[in-house]
Amino acid sequence: MIRELEISRDIKATPAAVFAVITDVTRTGEWSDECTSCEWIGGATGAAIGAEFDGHNSNNGNQWTTQGKVVELVDNERFVFHATSRGFHFATWGYSIEPTDAGCRVTQFWEDLRPEAALAGSKAISGVEDRAEFNRQNMTNTLDRIAAIVEG
Repeated sequence: MIRELEISRDIKATPAAVFAVITDVTRTGEWSDECTSCEWIGGATGAAIGAEFDGHNSNNGNQWTTQGKVVELVDNERFVFHATSRGFHFATWGYSIEPTDAGCRVTQFWEDLRPEAALAGSKAISGVEDRAEFNRQNMTNTLDRIAAIVEG
């Protein structure tokens, strides 16, 4: 079973332009297949270490909310958050950005931290049978949509 994925895409935009978009989690619904919207919570108004947000998700009629907490933030280079549900850290998500001659290479990554005992419940909540394959396609689509946004 695949527990980690990385998907990369070259984007014709500056690292700063890409970073500004991906760290504005309130825009996530514009590019994600599963996360329909996010909002900052607990007084947070933007990306900062420790800032938290709610992510509202939907798939085939199933709907659920998870929380994210920013754990790594390096301007124009990295944005990483822990995904939790009811206080349980079940996944780490993030982006890294590297400058290229034509713009930048953006890598989205995911690490699945769910124990075996949680997999059936997770499938029941999300309706996703093969989480790794689902995320592979979602991540590819996400990077394509982010590119379309920043490339204009």
